[in-house]
Amino acid sequence: MKKNLLFVIPSLTAAGGEKSLVNLLSQIDYNLYNVDLFLLKHDGMFMEFVPKEVQILSLPETYHLFALPLFKSIKQLILKREMTLAYNRVMFAIRNRNARNISIREQYNWKYVSKSLEKLPKKYDVAIGFLEKTSTYFCVDKVNAFKKIGWVHIDYDKLGMDPNFDIDYFKELDHIVTVSEECANKLKNRFPSQKNKVRVIYNIVSPTMINKMANQNNIDVYDRKDNEIVLLSIGRLHYQKAFELAIESCKKLIDRGYNIKWNIIGEGEEREKLTNLIKENKLEGTFRLLGLKSNPYPYIKQADIYIQTSRFEGKSIAIDEAKILNKPIIVTNFSTAKDQINDGIDGLIVDMDADAVANGVEKLVKDISLRERLAYNLSQLKLGTEGEINKLYETF
Repeated sequence: MKKNLLFVIPSLTAAGGEKSLVNLLSQIDYNLYNVDLFLLKHDGMFMEFVPKEVQILSLPETYHLFALPLFKSIKQLILKREMTLAYNRVMFAIRNRNARNISIREQYNWKYVSKSLEKLPKKYDVAIGFLEKTSTYFCVDKVNAFKKIGWVHIDYDKLGMDPNFDIDYFKELDHIVTVSEECANKLKNRFPSQKNKVRVIYNIVSPTMINKMANQNNIDVYDRKDNEIVLLSIGRLHYQKAFELAIESCKKLIDRGYNIKWNIIGEGEEREKLTNLIKENKLEGTFRLLGLKSNPYPYIKQADIYIQTSRFEGKSIAIDEAKILNKPIIVTNFSTAKDQINDGIDGLIVDMDADAVANGVEKLVKDISLRERLAYNLSQLKLGTEGEINKLYETF
């Protein structure tokens, strides 16, 4: 008899955790498992990649009303005589204004959002909250399952969350999965009473699929001119990715006379801020925000150097994808950088400042043999992680 699985994630917009879930769903054996997916938003770039075997659950009307803009939401809830929910919608708005950071806001707003969500009627063998915070809280409070798993995709200590809030939820989980050994150590140190529940399952990446998609577009996606060196970074336009550091580094390289174009694939709340920084540094046309790309792999394949300027990461899928496509890579020295890059062997790890990033790029631009050596070393590695699905099966 097939086991019934539930995955929970807020949306399938273009971020690493969302891509990781889509990759995982593509590897599940649907002869063994029935899979449901619960989303708070039924849109996003990765929706088209959800396997046809997965059933996406519908949202209750109360949540649709709760998610409307404030005044429209309150009006509709009052018309529906949902007075308690209208009160919670007001409190949600007030808390949003007063919370000191996004993570704390999401944690403490759960008690208001949760009032708009019903407990799921179906009983599952395993329920998986596939992102930290809301996904896990939903699994604990709104799902009836024999086993419950929470997933943390990032260095927990860098998120700015309140661990006193999470501990009560972690106690209700059977396993806490994370994506690297360093992330696991952070969780064990932060939650010593839960350390025996912590498991490491790497993000699933498929070299076969990535190479196939990288070859789908044979035109020059960058429209190069005059022997330009093309740099690429991928990530949400968010504080975590430190793209303002990339802009500063780009300006230094231009001032040193290098013929480069630095491209960013991603979208997010910092677009306006970054656009203004680009203008202030007179880098229009040189530092380019390309937006989202459903198939980023031709861009990775055709770039000369891949750069990750992040302040913190769990285990970056974009870095893994650049490794699979044998790109010379530069990463800043965030806490989990050494989990993915052997400095000087398959990439360069540099300090988290603009001069260090610019110096790393300059080193690779000037030393073609180093770029070739890094690419060759990557080509010799076994980088596919499809087998990680078996670790997940073991937790079931």
